[in-house]
Amino acid sequence: MMKYLATAGMIAAYTMASAPVYADGHAVTLRATANSNENDEDYDGLIVFKNYVESASNGAIAVEIFMGTQICATGAECLEGVSEGSIDIYVSTSGGAAGIFPYVQVLDLPYLMSDDRVAEAVLQGDFVRTMRDMALETSDDTIRLMTIGNTGGWRNFANTVRPVMTPADMEGLKIRTVVADLPQELVRALGASPTPIPWPELFTSFQTGVVEGSKNGITDIMGMKFPDAGLQYVTLDGHAYMGALWWMNNERFTGMDDAQRRVIVDGFYALQQATFASPKRNSIQAYADFVAGGGNLYVPTPDEKAMFATAAAPVQDWFRGNVDGADQILDALIAAVDEVEADLAAGYEADLN
Repeated sequence: MMKYLATAGMIAAYTMASAPVYADGHAVTLRATANSNENDEDYDGLIVFKNYVESASNGAIAVEIFMGTQICATGAECLEGVSEGSIDIYVSTSGGAAGIFPYVQVLDLPYLMSDDRVAEAVLQGDFVRTMRDMALETSDDTIRLMTIGNTGGWRNFANTVRPVMTPADMEGLKIRTVVADLPQELVRALGASPTPIPWPELFTSFQTGVVEGSKNGITDIMGMKFPDAGLQYVTLDGHAYMGALWWMNNERFTGMDDAQRRVIVDGFYALQQATFASPKRNSIQAYADFVAGGGNLYVPTPDEKAMFATAAAPVQDWFRGNVDGADQILDALIAAVDEVEADLAAGYEADLN
């Protein structure tokens, strides 16, 4: 116990010694919200953010966390709150922000990023700054994209009917999507039928056959107990990284002094790292529970995954032709992925020999 207390004391002393001191004693309180619960990666990120920011600012910046729908209920409503300044920080999925920032759907384009190493490196680089600049312009400099983390790992196709090994197995399945256009275009490209269903209604929709499948991460599937509603087949195609976009009121951010802004930026870095890690840990038990409950996991071969990517390729053309800002953001993402993959290839060459 004494060793633990000494270690904790050393950490606290280091944190306080390295933190900026605000001579004027000015305190800032940030209101942060996520439309999820305390079992979600978003909450993990917010707790890390709160702890870092409050410690590193010597208490000059406080963070209040509101989970669920306490202060706003939908992506549009919450982003309006960020724009107006009644909400300081909000996290959305790409689908939740697409009504205001349609180009963020680039994160839903399938099979562009192959794994965690690629996605995490891309989301720590200039691609995010490009999206930030676009969002500031769209919102008349009111909504600032601070970082992109993760909320649930990778999207995979899951259904109640049969194993899906190739796009041909998708034919005719009624797949739940959000209202946004791009996910519906993807489902159509693979031969299935997109069916927009609100998230709270999905369990019952599986039970009644209104929908027969979805495109979700395993932690969401198990957290919502979808296997109890008949969802028994998951294909690990990893077609999209489940990005979490963290927004902040721009006036609130730019109104801080340099030291405070640096604390906030570093806080969002800590948040991002926490949300990168959390789904990986949580998915281990989620996959084990899914299989233990009789669930069927299928991992496509490289050739089968290439078949999915080929079938889904027209979605990129749809995106370029139908979404404002699509060329700019998609070109930025492709360039970022190419650069990261080249760096990783060089690293493998050095490390494997």
